[in-house]
Amino acid sequence: MADFLLEIGTEEIPARMLDSAWQEMSKRIVELLVRESLFKPTTAQATDTTEMPEMVFHPCATPRRLALVVPNVATTQPDVQEQLTGPAAKVAYKDGQPTPAAHAFAKKAGVDVSQLKTVTTPKGEYLTASVSNKGKPAAQVLAELLPKEIASIYWPKNMYWRAGKPERFVRPVRWIVALLDGEIIPLGFAGIKAGNQSRGHRILGPAEVSITAPSKYVESMQGAHVTVASGDREYKIRKALDAATRTVPDARWREDAELLKTVVSLTEWPSALLGNFDKQYLSLPEEVLVTVMRDHQKYFAVEDARTGWLLPHFLAVLNTDGDPDGLIQHGNERVLRARFNDARFFWDTDQKTRLQNRVNMLRTVTFQKDLGSYFDKAERMVNLTERLCPVLVKSGMKVESNVVQQAAWLAKTDLTTELVKEFTELQGIVGGLYAKVQDQPDSVADAIYDQYKPESTEGSAPRTLEGAVLSIADKADSIAGMFALGLVPSGSKDPFALRRQANGIVKVIAEHKMPLRLGYLIDNSVQVYGGTEAAKKFKKESGHISIEIYQFFKERLQFYLRDVLQFRYDAVNAVLEGAYDRGDDEIPDLVQRCRAVDGICTAEEFEPLFVAFKRIKGIVKQARDKGYEIGVFNTGSGSKIEVEVWNEIQPLGEAYLSHRKSRRYVEAFRELAKIRKPIDTYFDAVMVMVDDPEVRSNRLGVLNYLLETFNTIADLSALVKE
Repeated sequence: MADFLLEIGTEEIPARMLDSAWQEMSKRIVELLVRESLFKPTTAQATDTTEMPEMVFHPCATPRRLALVVPNVATTQPDVQEQLTGPAAKVAYKDGQPTPAAHAFAKKAGVDVSQLKTVTTPKGEYLTASVSNKGKPAAQVLAELLPKEIASIYWPKNMYWRAGKPERFVRPVRWIVALLDGEIIPLGFAGIKAGNQSRGHRILGPAEVSITAPSKYVESMQGAHVTVASGDREYKIRKALDAATRTVPDARWREDAELLKTVVSLTEWPSALLGNFDKQYLSLPEEVLVTVMRDHQKYFAVEDARTGWLLPHFLAVLNTDGDPDGLIQHGNERVLRARFNDARFFWDTDQKTRLQNRVNMLRTVTFQKDLGSYFDKAERMVNLTERLCPVLVKSGMKVESNVVQQAAWLAKTDLTTELVKEFTELQGIVGGLYAKVQDQPDSVADAIYDQYKPESTEGSAPRTLEGAVLSIADKADSIAGMFALGLVPSGSKDPFALRRQANGIVKVIAEHKMPLRLGYLIDNSVQVYGGTEAAKKFKKESGHISIEIYQFFKERLQFYLRDVLQFRYDAVNAVLEGAYDRGDDEIPDLVQRCRAVDGICTAEEFEPLFVAFKRIKGIVKQARDKGYEIGVFNTGSGSKIEVEVWNEIQPLGEAYLSHRKSRRYVEAFRELAKIRKPIDTYFDAVMVMVDDPEVRSNRLGVLNYLLETFNTIADLSALVKE
């Protein structure tokens, strides 16, 4: 057994691409090793190749390299005994002598024709040959196959760098290290031959670093001022940030997981420095200051440990040993001061035009070429909120319709401001801040501020109900318009982030427990386009658009219920089955039902019922397919046992429906549990699909009653008996 190392050295890789590229490279290489019988994982997770990279080695990725070390790789493939099947015996032999077909098969198998055997198969007698394939050396296998895996790594953007050559990569490849213990694997990619020479830190390290063995890789690179493991760099950065912050009394650096991940991917030998800025800039909103530091300069904010208020300091992560002369600190402070001055100038300039006076300016800002301007979008958002708010008010929720409509008119006006043009990350936030300083009610300002929330499944929903309605209207309008134009997400392509927006709608409705039917929202988001110029460019009728959008939302609902709330997949499928067609698709109610159904899935008293309802549904479907009449059960036409069963299940059904109407699902399922015995009795004593049409119709009526009554919370036939 030997240790394997592959390092691909490049020009600086963009930070946002580094982690996913390492994960894909590792997955590809480990799968290759397993496929070629060179590596056999030893843990229970080994059956899932998607889990392999993490358990094999920690991420070894820096801006200039992607690397993987795999221990215990076989140096040679095992020999394989293979049984080859050839032509039929009647073709291979004639008068007891081998024909040319037999000789050809023997030659192909590499054996003498006398060694061929005859076996009997279901199709007749055929020739077979036993062949021993000798395993190849691992170095030969890897040299042949690794270049293809390297070339297949997906990059959002890649480049050619050798004129007339076909290979592409995110950045030019400058060196490759490929070792099997101390042996160099003779592979080549992009004109680079693999060796054992890596490169150190661009400034601090030596030009070349000899790697004597894969097990010495991390240690050798550390000596060249390169910390190759991402986790180790993160630890160093955290320690450096802590140390720099301790120089300011009662201060702490503001935790920022995304920024931390970015600076880890920007550095090979990280350190940190503390910089300062003038207190006068603290008069600007904190959101503006933090955005300038975080998004534009990759600085961490420093805050008061007791109050959480921003302090006039920042932390920069360096890709070098430090800043003994203070030159880097001075340069960073100068750049940040200029950015803050720009922000303050834009803030002061924007205040000269109030948000109300910017609404008409939205006519010149294009939302989407076929869907019109942001003024058109604002009109549709107002129209949609006018349809949504009364539903919520009627249900008893306290939502101020006038606040939502005012916020909808002003929501996109910050797109015309200089501050948002310069700092696009602040759209929505700037609108909320400007609304507050321009004496709009706090409720309007807060709704505008939160309109883009949640930014992800993990993000927070809008704080207020008004903000939630505005967020939903904005996202629903975009989804409806794009689907109507045929701009539907496919595969990994989703240029308008419609999946994220749909996830956001589901999360907002669920977390605010809004009694809003998904079908109602979809239908109205399509209908507000009626009579507009955009509607003339739609490719389908509104009804077809709504159905297509619902199928899209159903996938998002399944994701939220299964992956976010962790309900069983069959419970989710059972609850969603037919919900849209019945108009029974309020998301908070779906969540409540999934929770109740999830609770009964493993209970012993319910498992036989799932099987029974699968049988009932099958019988009723068969009857409908054959055109049989399904009646309402008539006690006068039923046998004694049928009447007895009917008299047992009918009161249970009435109690079940009563609990269902009141959304007391746990209590409803207690009634459901009681029908197991009557159903067993019915199937033991009664043959449903008899020849007599009147008797058959009457008996089908009992089964149909069971379906229409007890399948209203969830389709019980979709639940899986474990």
